[in-house]
Amino acid sequence: MEVAMPLSGAQWVALYPTSTSVSDLELDFRTSLNNFLAALTAAGASYTIAATLRPPERAYLMHWSYRVARENYDPRQVPAMAGVNIDWVHKRPNGSYDETASRSAANAMTTSFGTVYRPSLTSRHTEGRAVDMNLSWSGTLRIRNAQGQEVSISSTPRSGANTDLHDVGASYGVVKLVSDPPHWSDDGH
Repeated sequence: MEVAMPLSGAQWVALYPTSTSVSDLELDFRTSLNNFLAALTAAGASYTIAATLRPPERAYLMHWSYRVARENYDPRQVPAMAGVNIDWVHKRPNGSYDETASRSAANAMTTSFGTVYRPSLTSRHTEGRAVDMNLSWSGTLRIRNAQGQEVSISSTPRSGANTDLHDVGASYGVVKLVSDPPHWSDDGH
């Protein structure tokens, strides 16, 4: 007798949570990020960290829910992942495939994850080499770069989208991915 697996849906979003702890990052990037964060703090900037290390299981759920919901990928063709016992295929009471229910459940997952772009199955987040963070300050930010030189940033926006701040971050080995507002990594991907 076949054991039924739990169906896809928003309940999966609570499983395999993404860390928000810098200590979970790969050592070299953790060191770079801690140095950048210390410089930001010393300069009076504020930051909040939304994501650091993402478990591969979460990346799998995010990727395939997005593909099914937004790209019309056939849920019956989603490859299995060891350790993630999810059934992407919803069925009607008579046992026939229910495409509408399958896509609706994937859409609920994608919406609950807050996914905007197709997530990668492997990324700097799953490698512990990325952080999603929001930054802000008021007035002119006087921050030291990795070489110890003070950089005055009076340009706007006063957030992580500031290109002058990107240069300071890069000096620490924390590189901004411009197309993804909160995302910084060791190489800009």
